[in-house]
Amino acid sequence: MYRAHTAPRAEPAVPDSPETSTPLTPASTPLTPAPPPAAVPPLALELLVHGVGGATPGELLGDPRTVRVTGDSTAAVFRRTEDVDAEEHPERYAARPVPEAYCWSRLTSGNGARALWLLLLPFMVVNLAHWARPAAPAPRPARRAVRAYGVLVRILALSLTVLLVAAACEVALDLVAWQCAGSGSCAGRHGWLTFLRDGWWSQPGRRLALGALVPAALTGLLWYLSNRTWSAYESQQPPDGFAGPRTPPDPASDAVPALGRPGFWYGRRLVARLRAAHTAAGLLTVAAAVALPTARHDRRADAPVLEALGWVLEALLCAGALSVAWVVCRRGRTEARPDHHLDRAAVTLLPGAALALLLAVLLHAGWSRPGWAPAGRLPGDFAFGALMLGQGLCVLALAAAAAHLYHRAPDPAAALRGLGGPAIAVLGCALGGVMSGGVAQRVADWLDGGATPGMAGAPLPGPPVLLSWQAAVLPPMLLVLALLAAWFAGRGARARRELARAVAAEYPGAPPDLARSRHIAGARAAAALTDSAPWFVATVSGITLLLGAGALAGAWASGKVPGEAARGTHPLWETAARAAQDTGSWLVGFGFVLFVAWGRRAYRDPAARRTIGILWDVGTFWPRAAHPFAPPCYAERAVPDLTWRMAGWTVRTGGRLVISGHSQGSVLAAAAVWQLPSVVRRRVALLTYGSPISRLYGRWFPAHFGPGPLAVLHREVDCWRNLWRATDPIGGPVFPGTAERVDRGPLADPVAYGRSARHPLPAPILGHSDYQADPAFAAERDALLSRLAESARAAVPHGPQHGPDGPAGRPGPQRPQPPERAGGPQVPQAPDGTDVPGQRLSTERPRPAAGADPPGTAG
Repeated sequence: MYRAHTAPRAEPAVPDSPETSTPLTPASTPLTPAPPPAAVPPLALELLVHGVGGATPGELLGDPRTVRVTGDSTAAVFRRTEDVDAEEHPERYAARPVPEAYCWSRLTSGNGARALWLLLLPFMVVNLAHWARPAAPAPRPARRAVRAYGVLVRILALSLTVLLVAAACEVALDLVAWQCAGSGSCAGRHGWLTFLRDGWWSQPGRRLALGALVPAALTGLLWYLSNRTWSAYESQQPPDGFAGPRTPPDPASDAVPALGRPGFWYGRRLVARLRAAHTAAGLLTVAAAVALPTARHDRRADAPVLEALGWVLEALLCAGALSVAWVVCRRGRTEARPDHHLDRAAVTLLPGAALALLLAVLLHAGWSRPGWAPAGRLPGDFAFGALMLGQGLCVLALAAAAAHLYHRAPDPAAALRGLGGPAIAVLGCALGGVMSGGVAQRVADWLDGGATPGMAGAPLPGPPVLLSWQAAVLPPMLLVLALLAAWFAGRGARARRELARAVAAEYPGAPPDLARSRHIAGARAAAALTDSAPWFVATVSGITLLLGAGALAGAWASGKVPGEAARGTHPLWETAARAAQDTGSWLVGFGFVLFVAWGRRAYRDPAARRTIGILWDVGTFWPRAAHPFAPPCYAERAVPDLTWRMAGWTVRTGGRLVISGHSQGSVLAAAAVWQLPSVVRRRVALLTYGSPISRLYGRWFPAHFGPGPLAVLHREVDCWRNLWRATDPIGGPVFPGTAERVDRGPLADPVAYGRSARHPLPAPILGHSDYQADPAFAAERDALLSRLAESARAAVPHGPQHGPDGPAGRPGPQRPQPPERAGGPQVPQAPDGTDVPGQRLSTERPRPAAGADPPGTAG
């Protein structure tokens, strides 16, 4: 029976289960597998990794009777019930591999509450901008540019945290505690605010102190979620002794793959520092929102003691802001090793000091000030404008850094000529501005009843005018998106007509069928639209930057909402401005609700999840290197899982392993293979299909999946094949247009053009799914296993009867000799003579090759 989410049955421990095995550390006892009987070849294992949308173990293994071999209810390895004891009976599997499935879908989906992660979408997008930088040229000249790029992205990420907390302050402090509670008509319409009109809470400073609890609680919630998800997802330490390549890289390599560095999937130190800094920034933002209006009143009221305290608090706020900026800018990721060290002073003292300062500000604001009466808005217009201007300048500086890196090491395949990262950063800032401004607009409309905040005659001044201008630019943005969609649709229709003419010729002997040809051509044309995504993003980012600059200029020049600023102009302009303001406000509110509902459905409904799953899974694949409050990185759990499984199984059995990854699973598989040392990687083959490694990751993340890193991976994993289809909108070739013998495709889709004796019913167009049903899948898998077996037989055993050139002096494969061979304890060996990690491994660090990213300088 299917046991995907139940505890494992009580049975003898599986021989290679990590829970029951000796820890794979250099200090553990030697793990030399016993050689199998001479007549029985080593066992072969096929490790299947599903892609976006997930799959049950029964679907992956083709059998509803599955057993969880190792893992927990979140991510686990499954086998068919009949294959659980395969290691004890290798003679049963002489002609076929043992199938095994790694299921990780619950890392990115589950209950509907996870849809709330979509509210952190701006944080996720700006975190993507960190990883989308161009590939760096030679290490020394690139070190400063790479660091500058990382610092700028981290500053942008910090500005988004400040923006989110500032929007919460705008709602809770300005709109509710200051404007509505200070207005008799507004407070009368909302009975839950009457206690703020009379009594002890009637003074504005005390109302501000009470309202400050809402954004402070939001900041605490973000800290809690970041800390909790780190413990659940990203605290998986890489296996000691299996954390990275143990031999120097090829000197001819033009890139040292960062994904193979031991500390890549364990960024505990940086995340802890950023979490402390962003938490402190949120608390300081709340403190500033309370302290500034209080201090301004004290200066006008001639209260020397309170005024002096206000100056002291403002000075401490400035010192705290500088401390946060220093912590954020000081250091980036350390990938050369797993960094277990924590900066205790920054992690503990910074948020603690910010919380103490916030409490002091609240006590200061709560002091009795009998003559204080609220008027107008809180001083937030300049703050939001300065924040938006700073984001724009950071994006421009980020574009300059990216252009410099791209100019030093051009990559024609990189999206937007290396400007993909800045374009993504613009989208992240725009999402943050629209979401924060939209919430403030909708709350203001709700509090003001039938009036429009900011317009003449409205009882409430409303939110800062910049937020109204941001909402007003949304309708023209949607119009531009509609025009772009129409243009791409027309382009796809033309491509469909051109492709339809040649489809029938690809199926010799089949009578032409115009409708069938159009159907197949339509699928190919739709899949090809994926290749136009960079220019779509570039257009949207450019227009967003221009409209944002126009909104900022309009808000600062007029000081009024768009409807009021256009009053008295030409009737057409006045009507358009008022319509854009009202429509944008409602669109933002409606879109916000629709966004959360759509996200909830995507988490609960697999069909809906496949629609947007690839974008979400790409975003959460990368570690939180820029924003600690972004949704958690599932790969920091999945990659160590796969690395442990492959290394542990090959060590204990001496067998061959092919890791088979579909879609996003192929990216996880490649990342896990990158983490294996060469002594284990020689026993592993990589089979990818429907893979976005080059088509998506290589374009948008060239520093990690560009041609250089992929070429290094191919040299280190000679047994690699990739299957792809022209009808697949996600997968594609790994090395398009090159002589590398990795790609096989495009595979025929559909497998038959029309009806025949072999295919009496119409064959479906599979696109991105069901690659395993294609005969090419089994053929390539068996060929990979055969190549692994040939490599094992050709491996040169090390012993006194063999020289360095193999038996009888024949030249054999040359491998670097670890220091232990010079007289120390010998490295354990498998039956075929290859090294087996587990006792002692080389401690040499690979030296960066020319043109490679310097280790530990990831920005």
